[in-house]
Parts: sequence; C-alpha cells; structure tokens
Amino acid sequence: MSDFSGLTRRRFLVTAGVSAAASVALKGCMGNPPEPTSNTGTSASPNAPAASPVTAADAPEVTTIKLGYIPIVESAPLIIAKEKGFFDKYGMTGVEVSKQANWASARDNVTIGSAGGGIDGGQWQMPMPHLISEGVITNGKKVPMYVLAQLVTQGNGIAVSGIHDGKGLKLDLSGAADYIKNFQSTNGRKFKAAHTFPHVNQDFWIRYWFAAGGVNPGTDIDLLAVPSAETVQGMRNGTMDAFSTGDPWPYRIVADKIGFMAALTEEIWPFHPEEYLAVRADWVDANPKATKALLKAVMEAQQWCDKPENRAELVQIVSARNYFNVPVAILTPPYEGKYTMGDGKAAINDFNAGPLYWKDPRGTVSYPYKSHDLWFLTESVRWGFPLGDMKDFDAIQKVIDKVNREDLWREAATEAGFSDIPTETSRGVETFFDGIKFDPKNPQGYLDSQKIKKA
Repeated sequence: MSDFSGLTRRRFLVTAGVSAAASVALKGCMGNPPEPTSNTGTSASPNAPAASPVTAADAPEVTTIKLGYIPIVESAPLIIAKEKGFFDKYGMTGVEVSKQANWASARDNVTIGSAGGGIDGGQWQMPMPHLISEGVITNGKKVPMYVLAQLVTQGNGIAVSGIHDGKGLKLDLSGAADYIKNFQSTNGRKFKAAHTFPHVNQDFWIRYWFAAGGVNPGTDIDLLAVPSAETVQGMRNGTMDAFSTGDPWPYRIVADKIGFMAALTEEIWPFHPEEYLAVRADWVDANPKATKALLKAVMEAQQWCDKPENRAELVQIVSARNYFNVPVAILTPPYEGKYTMGDGKAAINDFNAGPLYWKDPRGTVSYPYKSHDLWFLTESVRWGFPLGDMKDFDAIQKVIDKVNREDLWREAATEAGFSDIPTETSRGVETFFDGIKFDPKNPQGYLDSQKIKKA
C-alpha cells in the first residue's frame, strides 16, 4: 500500500498547509503576477473561439464537470481551455478547474467525486489513474477511471542543492556515484532526495537518474515524498540535496541561487510521457458526448499552447493569482525552452526542450499511447511498488486496456477534424540516455537489462 494510502486528517491538513506555503514561496521578491482575464476564469479575450461547431446531434449530455489541477505547467491545457473559451466552444459551458492542494488531496477528492464535494477528474501523474482504479492508493476502494489524453511532454528536471556544485552531479551521474554513496560518512546523514508523490512520474524520473549512474535509490540514499516548498527550504538550509520537480520550480531554484539543474527529464528520455487527463469512469460512461466535447476542447487548447506566438499570453494567463500565482519572469524561460543548468554545463536554449502539448518530433503528444502506460507500470514492477491484483504483465495489460480510452481520443480528434492521429496504440521502442531500450512487446527484457532494481 502507498505511503499516502492511510492519510489521516491531521497529516492532510499539514500537507495542505505546506502546499499553501509553496504559493507564497514561489512569489518571492519578483513581484505579483497579473490577475486573470476574469475572476471566474472565463475568458473575454477577443481571440477566444467565436462560433461553436456543436450540433443537436452531438450536444453534450451535461455542460458541467469539475476538473482538478496542480499549479505546474502540466495543467496549462485545462486552464487555457477554460480561459480561451474552448470548453464553451464545444458546449461544455460549466467546466470548473479547481486548484488542488497537493496530489494526495487530488486523489482523495476524485475518490469522493464532485457529488461529494470533490472532483470528477483532471490532471494526474502516472500511473495514478490505474492505481486509483485498482484501489492500490485508496485504501482498497476501487474508483474506476479512464485515461483520456496526455497533457504534456517534458517540463521536468532534477535540481541539486548548490552545496554540491563541482561534484559532478549532472546527467551522467556515474562520476559522482562514490561521492553520493559516501556522503553519510562525512556528513552524518545519507544524501537526501525528494519528489512530490510516491510511485509516480517524478519518483520514476529521479530513480532512473540515480540508478543509471550507479546509485541505488532504495539503499544508497534517502528518497522521500516531500511537498515542494518544504524541499526547497531544505535545499536552502542544507538538509535536502536533490529534487525531482516540474516547472516552474526548477527555474525558481536557479533564480534564487538555491541550487542548479543537474538534468532535464527530456535529457533522460527525450519527448517522454508526462502528465495526463483522466476522469472517473462513471462520469464518462454516463456522458460519452460530453467526454468527447471535453477532449476536443483540451486538444484545441493544446494546439494553442504550442504556438510560439501564444507563449507570452500563455504565461500571463497561467501565472495569474488564481492559477499558479508566480511571477511572469519565473515561467517565461522554460516556456521559451531556456534552462540555466549548472556544474559547468552549458545553458539549454531550444524551444523543443521545454514543455510541449500537442506535437513533438516523435509525433502527437496528446494521444495516450498504451505503450507508455505499460512503461510506468513496468517501472512500478522494477522498484517493487504495490500493484494490487496486477500480479504479472498479462494482468497489467488488462488494466491498461480497461483504463486507457485512446478510442475516445481518436473519435474526438476525428470528429473535430484534427490531424496527426496515430494509427497504433504503441509508440514503439523507447530509448533512454544510458542506452537502455524499452520494447513494449517485451517489458521483462527491459527489466532484465536494468542493473539496479528491486524486483
């Protein structure tokens, strides 16, 4: 069972409070962000879609849904679909995008659903929808969910405390492996690293990085799930050494001279799957037309987000007080693909290195490839994470086929007339920076090729 599965009310309140502090910490001394275009999040922009293509035949069964999001760049398509009127365009005029205190809060809120004061779905790290569906991180309560779209690729990195500058903590960590392993002997504690929620994306990225460099993340270091603000404060006072995090945190850490970027996740796995749109299955099953309307709006928002000429407005919108609540100056560089690194490494200046929402050099970002679901769950096997009844790869594939609704994505994209619709549910063989390959047809071969693993 996940470390968060038995979340008590007291722990929840403490975690939520720390998350609230994160917003204050991110504001820093760089000035307040602008207000959104309206207090409700409904755009009055002259660039908003002017006419709706909705006919009586495809009118959504309901016009409302409550979607949760975490204030990081992965959530931008949901915010833009609201602010630029794309939800309205497709008849979903009552969509609410609701900021979640943290990932544990989002999980708890989707478990109770909007009828109980929670949410119907929203933005998720992977494989949270599968784990929630199987009751693995919900105290055994199975809440079936459907993965509907990938929201973004990239936009994450590994930040390292400035006390380690010059020690060789970079993409290839092998030269610093002994330094990290022997850290306790000279400092009285193990090298300490963090991510924001156990057994999901950001946990996987930092584990892969350590293991590829010869450091066992399960035994050689202390690897913890810690709220972002607490982690950054630890980096300030010298008690936290590394952090797997999403934008805007990496640039904040660099701008405030707390630390440096050892690697971007796009260097670890170019154009990797990141976070996803997933909704409760009962909502989708009851509202198939509304689901496709929702998808069309999010897809169009993703296309809007990827146009370089829209990035400045995108930053203005999402940085606003009721969304990310961060200075524009913090979000602008990553949205331009500009990253100051560290430890002697040259800065990165490449639009394709930043977050991409609709299309990347590998193909369509938004389409939810089943092969990517399989990688996340294969990594879960690698590290011995609990998977409930998913005892082997046959069982894992059955859950993927149940949770992943790429068929709805295809239907929505076809009806909307969008191009770049993949013809296969697999993106094929994936190659990581250390030369390891993941073949979706042979996940066991991938596990066997990894020198450091638990299972």
